[in-house]
Amino acid sequence: MRAAQAQTKQETTVASQTIVVKLGTSVLTGGTLKLDRAHMVELVRQCALLRRQGHKVIIVTSGAIAAGREHLGYPELPKTMASKQLLAAVGQSRLIQEWESLFGIYGLHVGQMLLTRADLDDRERFLNARDMIVALLDNGIIPIVNENDAVATTEIKVGDNDNLSALVGILTGADKLLLLTDQPGLFTADPRNNPDAELIREVHTIDETLRKIAGGSVGGLGTGGMATKLQAADVARRAGIEVTIAAGSRPDVISALTNGESVGTRFLPLESPLESRKRWILAGPPPAGDIVIDDGAVAAVQKRGSSLLSKGITEVRGDFERGEVARIYSTRGELLARGICRYSSKDLSKIAGKHSQDIYQVLGYEYGPVAVHRDDLVVI
Repeated sequence: MRAAQAQTKQETTVASQTIVVKLGTSVLTGGTLKLDRAHMVELVRQCALLRRQGHKVIIVTSGAIAAGREHLGYPELPKTMASKQLLAAVGQSRLIQEWESLFGIYGLHVGQMLLTRADLDDRERFLNARDMIVALLDNGIIPIVNENDAVATTEIKVGDNDNLSALVGILTGADKLLLLTDQPGLFTADPRNNPDAELIREVHTIDETLRKIAGGSVGGLGTGGMATKLQAADVARRAGIEVTIAAGSRPDVISALTNGESVGTRFLPLESPLESRKRWILAGPPPAGDIVIDDGAVAAVQKRGSSLLSKGITEVRGDFERGEVARIYSTRGELLARGICRYSSKDLSKIAGKHSQDIYQVLGYEYGPVAVHRDDLVVI
């Protein structure tokens, strides 16, 4: 009884984190030609434990083509883009059904999210993707993310799920990115042909020497080898995300990595995600417009660290789109802050002075109850 109470207390006191778990094809198939469902349910069990501890979990999954090939009985197809898209089109639905069924064992719902680079390069689509994935997380739903291989062309493909997972981490402001593969981590040399190769436990700097060490995919089942994992780690750590490359077959690997155990190769973040984001707001693109707020909003933003609500806005100046940076002034002309706007200048002018619950009635749609979220706002 005491042990159960102690476990429950531990699960509820761990600081909540947003964790992106990238699962390669080799992990999901165990190096075979079909999905290893026994191992998949074990991975799901670990993710379910994280959810009970209060963490937010995002799965970036490979395996659609492998699932499609298995479902169709391993057909002989020409090695063309169309063949890959055919297998992906069949396999995507099979793969999401597998995840839905396995997470259902633990009473968890999943939501599928198919992305291409075009979704992440376009500002409006990026924000829509972010809002959707945040909505899933806020409602206790596990986002299952994959590249939309069935429609993606070379020009709009991310190309591999390692780099896609890094972009998803940036999209969601994740704390950790776990790149689970068929290798224990990054070695000083290729362990397949050098018995003296040693596992690199921690990486502070990614340089040309490290890039030369990174080799290709071992199993040949996926699109990403160690080189793409190094690229993904470099991108993610620059956004303040801690990255670990580890073996997906290791018992309790997800739980171990979340608890900070020394497993695999860990890449230290350059700074926290929030610090990185706020540094970008201050030093990044020039402000596209101005927002003037009343004294009540000034106190909320400056003294209480609150988000900026539409109710406190008295004036909007300039022409800017949703997702652009605006300066925030008091009615006395004092520069107070900079922030990324959740609404365009046109929309903000319409909802200025209105309560958050009235936004939908005024606009006919809404992007949430705040004009500028506190995580997107830097007080000067």
